[in-house]
Amino acid sequence: MTHTAAAPLEASDRKVDRLLAHYEESHRNPTNELIHFVAIPAIMLSIVGLLFSIHPWVAYLFVAASLVYYVLLRAPAFLAAMLVLTALALVVVHALGGLVLPVSAAIFVVAWVFQFVGHKIEGKKPSFFEDIQYLWVGPLFVLSKLFLRLGIRW
Repeated sequence: MTHTAAAPLEASDRKVDRLLAHYEESHRNPTNELIHFVAIPAIMLSIVGLLFSIHPWVAYLFVAASLVYYVLLRAPAFLAAMLVLTALALVVVHALGGLVLPVSAAIFVVAWVFQFVGHKIEGKKPSFFEDIQYLWVGPLFVLSKLFLRLGIRW
C-alpha cells in the first residue's frame, strides 16, 4: 500500500505505517513538528559525526545498522531517501575534518535541547522513552511529512 494524505497510517498493515502513526501521536503541535523537522536531521548528522570522531568505521557500522533497520521496514521510498541522506551526512562529516568532534557535539546538545523544548510545548514525552527504535523512526516521520507535501507516494 502506498500513502498519500488521504490514506490513513493507522489502517495500514505495514509496520512502518503503524510506527509512524504512533510517533505522530506525540508530534501534533505545529511548533513541536517544526522543531523536529530541523532537530532530527541535525541529531542524525551529529550522531554520525560523534561516532566518526571515535573512529570512521564506528560511524560506518552505525549507518549500516540503521540502513538494515530501514530495509527490514520494507519501505523502499524511505530506504532510498535514507541512503541519500546518510551518504550526505558522511560527506559533511568527512568535510569537517578535525572539527568533527566539537561541531558534532555542539549540534547534538543544541538539537536535543530544542527537541525537549518541543516536547514541553507538546505536553507529551518523546516516543523513544517508550521504545528505542523510535530514534530511527524520527527521520522517517520527517520524510513522511516531506513526501506528503511533495505528493510523493510511499
